[in-house]
Order: sequence, then structure tokens, then C-alpha cells
Amino acid sequence: MVKVNREIEKFFKVYLGLEQAYDTTGYLRPTLHAFGDGYVSLVRQGLEAVLRTRALSVADYERLTDIEFDGEDELYEYLGGMYLYLFEGQECQPTPPN
Repeated sequence: MVKVNREIEKFFKVYLGLEQAYDTTGYLRPTLHAFGDGYVSLVRQGLEAVLRTRALSVADYERLTDIEFDGEDELYEYLGGMYLYLFEGQECQPTPPN
């Protein structure tokens, strides 16, 4: 598995895993931002790094979350939307594939 920062790996497992990812009722952004600024910054940096390098494969993401994507383009479109939702004020949280 590609090395990602510990905070983004834990964030993916806990908040974007199969049990939670389909709950798009709006709790995720306020939950993340309720943590200290240091943690939020580490999650942001980790997600930025993943998006910039595209080093996380579909298989890596599935191992972390139990969610399957058909290909890397679909995965990175989802993660890009998640970044916009969490840090840029996008109104709706993206939903992973069915």
C-alpha cells in the first residue's frame, strides 16, 4: 500500500468507510471541523497530497474503506468532490458508487 499520512488513512477508514460514506446528511464537515485545527490541517494536507500524486490506487482505497470504484478516474473524481465539500464549501457531500 502507498504511504499516506496517518490522519488521512484513519479519516478514510472511519468517516469514508462503507458504514459511513453513504450517509450524506451533512454531518461530516462539521464533525471534521469540530476537531482541533491541527488535525483538520493534517487531513487537508493528506487529501491534497493524495489528489496531487494520485498515489492511492483503487485497491488501496478499497482496503481502507471496503468501497469499490470502477477505476482511478472515478475514485479521484469522488475524492476531489470530497475535498471541495470538506474544505471549499461545496454544498453537497459526494456519494461513492453503489
